[in-house]
Amino acid sequence: MKLFLDSAKTDEISRALELWDVDGLTTNPKHVQASGKSFRVAIEEIAELFKGTDKPVSVEVNPHITDWKQMVSEGLELSKISPNFVIKIGASEAGFKAIRELTAQGVRCNATLIFSVAQAWHAARAGAAFISPFLGWKEQHGDSASSFILEVRTMLENFGYESEIIAAAIRNASQIGNASVDGAHCITAGMAVYEDSFRNPYTNMGEKIFQDAWDATPQS
Repeated sequence: MKLFLDSAKTDEISRALELWDVDGLTTNPKHVQASGKSFRVAIEEIAELFKGTDKPVSVEVNPHITDWKQMVSEGLELSKISPNFVIKIGASEAGFKAIRELTAQGVRCNATLIFSVAQAWHAARAGAAFISPFLGWKEQHGDSASSFILEVRTMLENFGYESEIIAAAIRNASQIGNASVDGAHCITAGMAVYEDSFRNPYTNMGEKIFQDAWDATPQS
């Protein structure tokens, strides 16, 4: 399972590349806003960080656009900035049409804001390179996401679609584990979520036990 960072902050991205060798990056308008930079500056700086690699970087078109032709036009312009860029387009009738057109022109797409298997199917059928089912948002609003990834994976395998699942809106280590068991090809999460996933109170307890034993043992 590939590890993607969900961020647009260059300091976080640089750290994740250095420490974890992340396999890719996902961004969205909220992350770009949080970076404190203009959209263009943010994505150009990100492009530079991934230059010379084959790691995918998902960059979202203007979410106000509802016309598929405009989505395609903006997606083509974004794709020219970096060969790493994967064009992120929200799930909708127009969005899936845009994904189909961009894919036909050799531009990889990430279908985002996926909340049902039916939406994932439309995305896969349109040729999306990546499909992003949102887990945390579903659970936050009272919907179960316990079998969501498994259902999407089953659908893809039933029909031989080549789209990769990015388990998105990951909020904790439990969701990381569940996504891996259920067959997600990739996960994307924020820096703090990954940092928390390295830790466990039982590990801390065990370290304390071993430290105490070490200190009580003669060293020569």
